[in-house]
Amino acid sequence: MSQSIKAVLWDVGGVIFSSPFEAFARYEREHGLPADFIRGLNAANPDLNAWAQLEQSAVSIEEFYDLFEAEARAAGGELKAIDVLGCLSGDVRPEMIEAIQRIRAHGLKTAMLTNNFVGEAERAPASRTRMGLGGAAPGDREHDGSTAFSQLFELFDVIVESSKVGVRKPDPRFYEMALKELEIAPTEAVFLDDLGVNLKPARAIGMTTIKVVTPDQALADLESVLAFPLR
Repeated sequence: MSQSIKAVLWDVGGVIFSSPFEAFARYEREHGLPADFIRGLNAANPDLNAWAQLEQSAVSIEEFYDLFEAEARAAGGELKAIDVLGCLSGDVRPEMIEAIQRIRAHGLKTAMLTNNFVGEAERAPASRTRMGLGGAAPGDREHDGSTAFSQLFELFDVIVESSKVGVRKPDPRFYEMALKELEIAPTEAVFLDDLGVNLKPARAIGMTTIKVVTPDQALADLESVLAFPLR
């Protein structure tokens, strides 16, 4: 095991769970929208757009619906925001769960770093150390099923939620909060995410980063960092 790494930090959607982007693409095809239309809305004005405001609890779900649909119209498309949120569900990747369990068995800490919103977050009980403790559960493109949620949460020593702390990835403060709760230095952490934009600031402050393209690739990269098998 690498002696310098003390904790592994995980994104959720596209990492522990399958990516919602396929569902976005299907929605776009079914509704005659250009490819990557939804992702484009989320990338435009990323600190202040409707999605960013929702994940920082700056607007209610109902306000988000109006804002997001207005952004779509301004970009030349029509969509139903409630249906787009429904695209966030995905399937758990059991190989990732096994990897997290092996990491914990080797004595390393684990953390979940999730951009979520309160509407999703209220579906399951609190677990372990939570940033902004208030009984809400992570919802970064996550799923129903309180039993599955509870089992997942028990795998993490620290959970940082954008809807509770008021900032979101890729704001460097988000990662700093996680590191403080874990009581480690940036160089003692490895962070997995499927979005390069979220990895860049983590890498800039000294964290080892892994971009998740496929589970097999990500686990192979993580095994190289940790120097013990995860599968």
